[in-house]
Amino acid sequence: MKKIFLLVVSLLNIQIAFAQKVGMLFADSEMKRFPEAWQLDHGKRLYFGYSQGVGCMAMLQVWKETKNQKYFDYVEKWADTIINNNGEIHLYKVETYNVDYINPGKILFDLYKETGKEKYKLAMDLLVNQLKNHPRTLEGVFWHKLIYPHQIWLDGLYMADPFLAQYAFTFSQPEWIDDVINQFLVTAKRTYDFKTGLYYHAYDESRQQLWANKITGHSPNFWGRSIGWWYMALVDVLDFIPKNHPRRADLIKIVQDLADTLPKYQDKNGLWYQVLDKPEYPGNYHEASVSSMFMYGYAKAVKKGYLDKKYLAIAEKACQGIMKDLIVKNPDGTLTLTKCCAVAGLGGHPYRDGSIAYYVNERVRDNDSKATGPFIMGCLYLGK
Repeated sequence: MKKIFLLVVSLLNIQIAFAQKVGMLFADSEMKRFPEAWQLDHGKRLYFGYSQGVGCMAMLQVWKETKNQKYFDYVEKWADTIINNNGEIHLYKVETYNVDYINPGKILFDLYKETGKEKYKLAMDLLVNQLKNHPRTLEGVFWHKLIYPHQIWLDGLYMADPFLAQYAFTFSQPEWIDDVINQFLVTAKRTYDFKTGLYYHAYDESRQQLWANKITGHSPNFWGRSIGWWYMALVDVLDFIPKNHPRRADLIKIVQDLADTLPKYQDKNGLWYQVLDKPEYPGNYHEASVSSMFMYGYAKAVKKGYLDKKYLAIAEKACQGIMKDLIVKNPDGTLTLTKCCAVAGLGGHPYRDGSIAYYVNERVRDNDSKATGPFIMGCLYLGK
């Protein structure tokens, strides 16, 4: 009987080890095709980019999972190169008041803790100083960028607020916590659609943008990745909200309600569309970043206890769909993630109107870090 038990345990261990290889293999694939971390997301220059931040967050999670130093070193080399001894960040322009600059700051907490390099703390302080002066809506939410006045984008909640909450948690500045929670609750109120249970990509409190509904201020459609950013922001920020905070439950309720809504828009193959609620629209497609982000959101929310374990099946279904329909195994053994929306936004020049036609016709490419980073992290949370 003991031999049978040991055999079963051994087989389980082999299965677990095999399952965990997907996330690590993809991380290794990214490092092979992008030998320097600044090259992630097809980067062409040394830059403190939000996409590189997403990719490097995944690498740090693989490092924590495997204890393999190469993943940490990959990230630290980038940060060490791009931040000087005074904590100044290469090509960072505070005067643009762009929340995208904040996201890569998330990697600095682990780097500072591990290396003790004061410049990483100085860089974090620099980013927080931006947020202290960052323009906000009348209800206290950061504008997405100075060039997008009076606008809340779901993307922006992911970029700035988990970083600010972690800074508050790490450096004992609890006054930021209420601010962060307020930003989530205001954004939920201003972007939620009662009919679908989904969230609009953006909100313009001035109602001046051509894309904005003149009554509600909403942008016109439900872009998958914007809701993916929103979902990841929610599950990530909860890591740093005190368990006894009176509004913590409000954030968990948003996570739970969205968990009940998203399966209505999940296709039978486990994937979600670029525009979530318009699968029949010509050119709409199963998009990699939204599918990976939702997979990550569900897997982490179950792991952290925000969702019942039954919701893990949704993440598993998404993972299976990604592996079957979006992952390609290359001759050199690396993996490629296909059908990633390269970028999408609103306004600007040329003007992006937020129509369905706009979203489905934006550029598509392989191995975009907005998809690969969440895919790697989601695999780790699923034990794959």
